[in-house]
Amino acid sequence: MSDSATRTTEKTTSETKVVSNFIRHIIDKDISNNKNDGKVVTRFPPEPNGYLHIGHAKSICLNFGLAQDYQGVCNLRFDDTNPEKEELEYIDSIKKDVSWLGFEWKGEPRFASDYFAQLYQYAIDLIKAGKAYVCSLSPDEAREYRGSLTEAGKDSPYRDQSVAENLDLFARMKQGEFDEGEKVLRAKIDMASPNLNMRDPILYRIRKVEHHQTGNEWCIYPMYDYTHCLSDAIEGITHSLCTLEFEDHRPLYDWVLEQLQTPNHPQQIEFARLNLNYTITSKRKLKQLVDDNHVLGWDDPRMPTISGLRRRGYTSASIRDFSDRIGVTKVDGVVDMSTLEFCIREDLEHSAPRAMCVINPLKVTIESWAEDEVQELSAPRHPKDESMGRRTLKMTRVIYIDRSDFEEVPPPKYKRLTVDKEVRLRNSYVIKCEQVIKDEQGEVIELRCSHDADTLGKKPEGRKVKGVIHWVSEQQSMPAEVRLYDRLFTVENPDAAAKKHEDDDSHFLDFLNPDSFKVMANARAEISLAGTQPGDAFQFEREGYFTADPDTSSDKLVFNRTVSLRDSWAKAGNK
Repeated sequence: MSDSATRTTEKTTSETKVVSNFIRHIIDKDISNNKNDGKVVTRFPPEPNGYLHIGHAKSICLNFGLAQDYQGVCNLRFDDTNPEKEELEYIDSIKKDVSWLGFEWKGEPRFASDYFAQLYQYAIDLIKAGKAYVCSLSPDEAREYRGSLTEAGKDSPYRDQSVAENLDLFARMKQGEFDEGEKVLRAKIDMASPNLNMRDPILYRIRKVEHHQTGNEWCIYPMYDYTHCLSDAIEGITHSLCTLEFEDHRPLYDWVLEQLQTPNHPQQIEFARLNLNYTITSKRKLKQLVDDNHVLGWDDPRMPTISGLRRRGYTSASIRDFSDRIGVTKVDGVVDMSTLEFCIREDLEHSAPRAMCVINPLKVTIESWAEDEVQELSAPRHPKDESMGRRTLKMTRVIYIDRSDFEEVPPPKYKRLTVDKEVRLRNSYVIKCEQVIKDEQGEVIELRCSHDADTLGKKPEGRKVKGVIHWVSEQQSMPAEVRLYDRLFTVENPDAAAKKHEDDDSHFLDFLNPDSFKVMANARAEISLAGTQPGDAFQFEREGYFTADPDTSSDKLVFNRTVSLRDSWAKAGNK
């Protein structure tokens, strides 16, 4: 990786707009006062206990974007202090996501575990200064002693142990003499503090599990609040950006650094996290969806994970645009899913070539067409971008149209195909339905039609044909599987809807959308899509934007619907 944080963009520099916010105001003031020698050093510190989601994308864009815009650097640092829940799979996925979004970190990826020896020595320094002690209260006793929001806590009976005794016990904790939960190292602050985070918080606990980076070297692991501030200080971070839930933790962040008088004292700044409606952004709950097989994995295209969005067909440019549009504030709120969908529509409108795919095929025989005749027709790959060139369509006697484009008894103002009426085939001829063929159950299985040979590229004489529908040839088309996705939940805020069950927060599962995933296994795609590779994106005319799934092969195309052409969810009254 390069020695500075960089961001690649899919738009020209002239199109990139920098929108100011309160964090930029702080940085601008710091630079004008030559604080930190005018340097800007940020970090993105994910815990490798799951795949990153859209909320992390906002943080990635913010931290790396600020470093880029102020000619600074940004570190990627894994907060790996909880080895029970962390995996190398998650580390690899996080690195992939950051790179895919268009960012590079300074040097090699860093790990909080890189600093375990320094953190241990800092803990010893706190003990020697009388600012930390080893506590032997059981977890239940510790909760009782902690107090509540309305009641002050009580001092632990172990709080006044001598420095020598605390040093001895802490060393024995490190050597593995005690069982998990038997002893912890706590900061000595104020058990009567109105901020519960300052009531002698735990700094170290015993965990006898193998660590993915350090193996079995350690059996005590530092807590996040202790590790976070010191890792920032060790790396020379200038602006440590966190979401609002860490605002009450800032006094502890500053207390640790002040007690240890570290050479660097980063500034913690909190901003509102991203909350997106009709989904969840709790890694624990996302993991539950995966583990309980409610979805098909972390990269299920219904998931708000970056890998899920990527597989669905979202581009890195669209997610960066989304992050810029929603902005950075100090007030929590909920962003409408339609904003994210708008960003990908805007991107793909300009970049995705056009094609035709019949998702739910209905056979049409054009009886006026010779049986063995194959006519090549030409159509633009993009109506507004000639540089994309043209594509070849094959017109034959038997074609497919979508079942939704035919009604035997049409509603008022119907503009598609019906009996004894005409409709134009996209980039082709005008056809007229002459006969409807049904099976024994009365279901329409075929249409018999005629065509007007004098309507290729021009209007029919003496009459007006209003409707235009898409089609593909039966023989000159590709088999395809089309996967349709919708909102993962049926309610805007599944967490809030589940709060009535105070004893069990798993009730968010009650609001999973049973129609969020539908497979159309018998779709047919135009012949020009032969050779499509995973990740290729198209606008299927009249249907929406679709991206080839990794399951695509030379034998069968598999497409994920990235987004519809319009916000059909809002139109249906679901918002």
